[in-house]
Amino acid sequence: MAGGVPEEMPDAIAVRLPNWLGDTVMAVPSIRALRAAYPAARVLLVGPWVSLLAGQGLAESFVTYPRAWGARLAMTDAARRFAPDVAVLLPNSAESALAAWYWGARRRIGFAAGGRELLLTDAVAPPQPGLHQIDEYLMLAERAGGVTGERVPYLAAPEADHEDRRETRALLRAAGAREGGVVIGVHLGAAYGPAKVWPLERTAEFCRLAHAAGVDAVLLGAPVDAAAAASVAAAAPALNLVGRDRPQLLPALLSEVAALVSGDTGVAHLAAALGTRVVTLFGPTDPALTAPRGATAAVLAHPVPCSPCFYRVCPIEHPCLRGIEPAAVLERALVARAVHA
Repeated sequence: MAGGVPEEMPDAIAVRLPNWLGDTVMAVPSIRALRAAYPAARVLLVGPWVSLLAGQGLAESFVTYPRAWGARLAMTDAARRFAPDVAVLLPNSAESALAAWYWGARRRIGFAAGGRELLLTDAVAPPQPGLHQIDEYLMLAERAGGVTGERVPYLAAPEADHEDRRETRALLRAAGAREGGVVIGVHLGAAYGPAKVWPLERTAEFCRLAHAAGVDAVLLGAPVDAAAAASVAAAAPALNLVGRDRPQLLPALLSEVAALVSGDTGVAHLAAALGTRVVTLFGPTDPALTAPRGATAAVLAHPVPCSPCFYRVCPIEHPCLRGIEPAAVLERALVARAVHA
């Protein structure tokens, strides 16, 4: 084997995707690199967010990675029936390496982390210092012989007449969006923890400024963000879709808004990959490692001595995100207005 290229071309490649939405999007260039190298190979994608990658020409087979152990074992058997020659493991868990061994993959490629080295045939040393997550995943694809080209994730948005887009427009109208108006999404939550979330008073101020500019701000998030959304909506003119959509509608919803304002979350990565204008607010994490990439992606941060701290909960007064001015965020978001107006 030379340069990571196997002596025999694989017939089937399995890619164990990350568990998080944003990391799954950041894995797209690696999947494309494998497809470019092995266009005749069948590709299986396994992960919790795999359904969002269907219809993108990335793979022939998709297996959702469930949280319940019983269903997870059924998933493992489905991947075993796929009979991959090569498994590229993007998570650093021992479980993913053990699963790839069970699948029967003769070649198992992943980072040497989590004490799983003996389960891997190709244990790749993690880069020091760390690279952007996209580039780290591409290291594993290159080890498998992948042809690296584009380092920006891109996904095709649902067509304007797709049923998901029609359902999304109906949801926006029901929430009070003005016909033909400009809508900016404001994502409230972050699975990582509250340290990534813009303080609610800043969010409310942003919504007031957007309303004054003739723009509808629509609050987005999971059902767990309902209390935060109610607090913002009580303090400012804002539409509220928190908990009223579903994960499968995310691509359509992010394609309908003119721009998205978000913390460092998976939704920001998905929006950027779909070509939607994104303003990502960074505080406790490092944009050099996880910022969305693409022509429509912008990053705003307020430098403070303690950032990035990578804390999930801020122990002080959240100076990094509190210091980001809503007027500056709105100015960046309205770059997309001429396109969507």
